[in-house]
Amino acid sequence: MFVSCGITMANLKDIKNRIQSVQSTQKITRAMKMVAAAKVKKAENTVKLSRPFTGELVSMFKKLLDSVGNYSAQGLKIKSAIDNYPELLQVREIKTVGLLVITSNKGLAGAYNANIIRKTLQTIKDYKAQGINTVLFIVGQKGVSSLKRKCKELNCEIAKTYFEAANSPTPEGASLIIEDIAEYFVSHKIDKIEVITTRFKNMMSYFVENWDILPLQNLGEAEEKLHDNVLDPLMEFVPNMHSILQKVVPMYMTNILYQSLLEAQASELASRMTAMSAATSNAEKMISELSVVYNKTRQFAITQEIIEVVSGANAQLG
Repeated sequence: MFVSCGITMANLKDIKNRIQSVQSTQKITRAMKMVAAAKVKKAENTVKLSRPFTGELVSMFKKLLDSVGNYSAQGLKIKSAIDNYPELLQVREIKTVGLLVITSNKGLAGAYNANIIRKTLQTIKDYKAQGINTVLFIVGQKGVSSLKRKCKELNCEIAKTYFEAANSPTPEGASLIIEDIAEYFVSHKIDKIEVITTRFKNMMSYFVENWDILPLQNLGEAEEKLHDNVLDPLMEFVPNMHSILQKVVPMYMTNILYQSLLEAQASELASRMTAMSAATSNAEKMISELSVVYNKTRQFAITQEIIEVVSGANAQLG
């Protein structure tokens, strides 16, 4: 190897290979930065456009719950757990909490996934200290690979994993996840569900947050931040309040999850763009430093050759 100071005996070929290796890496990081930059603007716009609708839905849903009063499944056609809104509205003693953890499928996004994993592990430990079990629903390959080993140590269960939703969030994908969660809740396998996600702030920052989804009466602070509007307290239900709630509850749950997926995607892309920008700059600095070392080494080698030639000539003349 070589030392970047004074006269060095480093091999020129090794230094040249090292420079070429860093240049190749720099091309990759620059390309990833450009791809992330192209995607993050679209993701940012999608998040900002979806927030007003989510805020209105949350506000309307809270008003709806306040207006209905008692809930009953009598007379309702219940085909799946997501249709059983009276059970989903029940607040019961919490023995097991389901954590829906949203990570990415790809790495090279700075500390994005590490921050989410750290928050998840701390949440598991906090519940464990209260004597409450945890069951994990994980979105993203990075979350699965990181939490699989940790769950064995902390004695928590990974119930379901989802990969497609991490690449391209869609309402349909969010609906499939919500159906699984509702099934676990209605069957009393879990008594509460939280989403651990990131809230996108801007291109340079995001926040890791816990959002409450179930039970539905326990609306978390994350939803509160999404709206400032208050609806008219007078509501009319057609055909009746129970039919309306049966439609609105799945819509509400799916939209909250879809919003969290959009926020996570924008945060991930922004974090990757920042990380790749820093990596590209660091590669440029390293290439510059290696070039200086290469030139010094080359000059040293030439000087040594000249000294050897002159010394040989002097020896012959002497």
